[in-house]
Amino acid sequence: MFSAETLSKESFVNKQLAVGVVFGGRSGEHEISLRSAATILSALDPEKYHVIPIGITRSGVWVAGPAATEMLSLGGQVGGIESPSPARILASLSSVLGELDVVIPVLHGTYGEDGTIQGLFEMMDIPYVGCGVLASAAGMDKIVMKQLFRQAGLPVVEFRWFTSHAWTTEGDALQSDILRQLGLPVFVKPANLGSSVGITRVDDPADFAAAVALAAQYDRRIIVEKGYDVREIEVSVLGNDQPEASVPGEIISGAAFYDYADKYSPDSQSQLVIPAPLAPEQIEDVRRLAVRAFQAIDGAGLARVDFFLLRQTNTLMVNEINTMPGFTRISMYPKLWEASGWSLPAVLDRLIELAFARHAEKSRLARGLPLGTGAGQS
Repeated sequence: MFSAETLSKESFVNKQLAVGVVFGGRSGEHEISLRSAATILSALDPEKYHVIPIGITRSGVWVAGPAATEMLSLGGQVGGIESPSPARILASLSSVLGELDVVIPVLHGTYGEDGTIQGLFEMMDIPYVGCGVLASAAGMDKIVMKQLFRQAGLPVVEFRWFTSHAWTTEGDALQSDILRQLGLPVFVKPANLGSSVGITRVDDPADFAAAVALAAQYDRRIIVEKGYDVREIEVSVLGNDQPEASVPGEIISGAAFYDYADKYSPDSQSQLVIPAPLAPEQIEDVRRLAVRAFQAIDGAGLARVDFFLLRQTNTLMVNEINTMPGFTRISMYPKLWEASGWSLPAVLDRLIELAFARHAEKSRLARGLPLGTGAGQS
């Protein structure tokens, strides 16, 4: 199903690759990262890969070896770890990451899915799975993401945004203006976060301020989206310059909306329907739009694109893109590829290939000014 993209890493076929799986982190999605990492660690072929678990504690300390394994088994808790100085952190990073052939950063949310850690890997010239700095940052920021989607001609939900400072100085006027434009219900969200953390559905104007206060705990920029009567459709994307889309799936939420508890609680009443019951032309449209959304942010490696299908008009709207979707046992990304004929080990093999392909492509680019070019020219 997937088209070939050039590999340059000879060790991929000649020897066992050293693969670092990085998890945890300072995000509010720390626990979900641990679950995703556990799934990936169990699915990587031990005959192909020497897998090295690398944990980042909630305070930002990097650990490897037994301490990283302890993090996974104890839900993120690590005994006897004190916060070292920045110099010691940098030294430990070099010693751990310097031995790796490729990294899989299974980090969700801020400080991992937002381009920060991708920038670290770029600086250290280490191949890594997934989107680059720009796409990761754009995909994490719901405001920038939707603006890029609009510019690409993609249908998006109606929204407004503002800063915490603006809310402090003119909150009453903002609320009145936003609710007059969008109506009710609306969804109030932090601009940068995932897994539905910090999100509130507002059906009563009296609840708007509390929803903003919650979102403002996670980000200084708040986005408010118009609520619709919708079906929720998701598509997995895989590839670099020639991305391909999986069969679509549908989420039937067991709550007022598909919130954190509905996604991850063992008591969740939500249902994942794969493949989604859609007409053939709708399936074609949603897969095409998923690829276009991926390309709109210059995606690489993987992403999951989430859609709303408006019940009244049968219109598709792009909700958001997740550049490091969940890999838990109930996550849609691997389930959608499994329904498309690709097992999780096969998908991980492909992601590692794509990481080397993108790294090789970047390595061929010129660095600095071409020979004979004057520094004052522009």
